[in-house]
Amino acid sequence: MKKTNQFALFILVMAVFLAACGSNDKGGNSSEAGAITLKIAHVGSTTHQYQIAADKFKEIVEAKTDGAVKVDIYNNGVLGNENETVEQVMDGTLDITAVVADSSFANIVPEMNVFGIPYLFRNLDHVYKTLDGEIGQELIGKANDKGMKFLGFWEIGFRHFTNNKVEISNPEDMAGLKIRVQPSKVWDAHMAVLKANGTPLGFNELYSAMDQGVVDGQENPLNTIYSMKFYEVQKYLSLTGHTYSPAAVAMSNKAWKSLSAEQQKVVEDAFKEAQLFQREKLAEIDKNIIEEIKEEGVIVTEPNIDAFRELTKEVKDVLSDQVPAELVERIGNIQ
Repeated sequence: MKKTNQFALFILVMAVFLAACGSNDKGGNSSEAGAITLKIAHVGSTTHQYQIAADKFKEIVEAKTDGAVKVDIYNNGVLGNENETVEQVMDGTLDITAVVADSSFANIVPEMNVFGIPYLFRNLDHVYKTLDGEIGQELIGKANDKGMKFLGFWEIGFRHFTNNKVEISNPEDMAGLKIRVQPSKVWDAHMAVLKANGTPLGFNELYSAMDQGVVDGQENPLNTIYSMKFYEVQKYLSLTGHTYSPAAVAMSNKAWKSLSAEQQKVVEDAFKEAQLFQREKLAEIDKNIIEEIKEEGVIVTEPNIDAFRELTKEVKDVLSDQVPAELVERIGNIQ
């Protein structure tokens, strides 16, 4: 009888232990003592805009949850390119990703293509009033409707052309250049009007492609050009500021639901704090980037922006089936 009671007690203890283990299997990644680990992946370097925001997000989440929610950051595309990380978030195998809003993410939310329209945004103040206002909330809602928890927008920045062949001062200087672009309809149209050869290519293949002459150049914000060391393999930088790209930051529903209501609030607040921190940090970094790039031997040109704006003004028309004209007009009217 004693052995029987001991065996019954053993079975009871094991049942309680297994039940406790099972209760932590809620999505995300459970670890010791019931902690949840959220994996966030991006394709940038350890000094890229994505990383600046992700580091701050991690710091705040872990501090405010006393370590109950941990954040692991995977950079340099180690978990896949942007198309792949978006797919992983959608199917719940990755918790969070930050990607270019008007590239891979626009395949899911077509309205995000609005950020690919040349010269739509006048300056950062105009950008922030758009992203932080009613239009930004509408875009977040459209993303949530696609089966994810969309946290919002981090900064990538205004984009500029670099290349190895010619100093770009006017649109005609772009003719014939092989420029790496994001794989989207708007970028095909943009390059076509400039008579350049738009070449879609994975972001993490770009440095070697420019080094080997597979493409002549690319277009990205100053912080990207600097943090990814593109200046090492490019001779000319033209400050065209042709579009502004935000980072779309998406979380899987599985990971979101693995958090308590209190933890969800911490994640949302941490995202916003990281957003503001990143904007301030990038503004500070931007002050010195051009001079540092010049010191690396890159020739920096301030081009004829009016000529670029005039030539590309009809590019938006190719997006009429994806981006409502009313949305473009509303953004343009923000003061």
